[in-house]
Amino acid sequence: MTDQERTISNGAAYPLALSIVIPVYNGAGSIGELVRALEELPIQGGHEIILVNDGSPDDSLEICRALVESGHVPIILINLARNYGEHNAVMAGLRHASGAHVITMDDDLQNPPEEVERLLAFAQASGKEVVYTCYNEKQHAIWRNMASRFANLVANFVLEKPSDLYLSSFRCMSAFVVREITRYEGPFPYVDGLIFQTTHDIDSLVVRHLPRATGRSNYTMRRLLRLWLSMFVNFSVMPLRISTITGFVLSGMGAVASAMVIAEALTSSPPVGWASLMAALLLLSGVQLVILGIVGEYIGRLYLTANGKPQSVVKDIHRSHSARVVETRPSVRLVESTGK
Repeated sequence: MTDQERTISNGAAYPLALSIVIPVYNGAGSIGELVRALEELPIQGGHEIILVNDGSPDDSLEICRALVESGHVPIILINLARNYGEHNAVMAGLRHASGAHVITMDDDLQNPPEEVERLLAFAQASGKEVVYTCYNEKQHAIWRNMASRFANLVANFVLEKPSDLYLSSFRCMSAFVVREITRYEGPFPYVDGLIFQTTHDIDSLVVRHLPRATGRSNYTMRRLLRLWLSMFVNFSVMPLRISTITGFVLSGMGAVASAMVIAEALTSSPPVGWASLMAALLLLSGVQLVILGIVGEYIGRLYLTANGKPQSVVKDIHRSHSARVVETRPSVRLVESTGK
């Protein structure tokens, strides 16, 4: 479907060709260089930059405000009340995007700004609703690469994702897809899962991936675990998550204890049936806790959703003088105090 056909079917014209959504967290050392480079891109039809400050503890907010004041293209700064996580921040930015296509990218300069132009051109030429990027070589730590491979492998089964498609945060979506996925109002969004619920009209493009410009990755094992759980069950509470982890630990301890019991049975003369009984008891008790933890994840997330836990809370919004004020997509308990 072409941009013109999308415009007709949706009943409204898009004021810009492209919106670029960037969640910002501890990005003070790179966000200025990234935005200045994106401003210089020769995007036919015009583009805007949407920065979402996700409760950064550094001075990212002050730098983003300065970029809004000096922007040469429309820039919108959305300041969240606290840290909600990358996918929540991306959803907040998508609700303010007005382009016919929307590109999401990180603030760490690992995706060269000039690749944005290539990605948009590919999406426009192919007519695909979503275009993911992939890399010949990822400039991440070994553990991050292994975690990404594991997440993509799980997504093959959980999201019915094609095995040859790599899920990347550097992606391009049509306005239609953005409109549909921002209808989700739950507190635990997983953008890729929402995309696959909306469309399978997806392609990929190989782009360059550079080493991180400054600092280190904001993703820890804890954050990755939270992201994986959102993929698995799409809902979460910490106490029940602890019970899940405890179940896995006890299962491992049960397996070790089972091996010790078997070894003792082979080298001594314990009571008849004691070895098999203890092995089964230790192993199954751990497995039962794992199952209870997983069930608890579903119940806990449903409970938090039913009680209206917000997906994000917008503290204030700042717009550059050239930024248009457009009607936002469905809000999710957004508390907005609009600046410029």
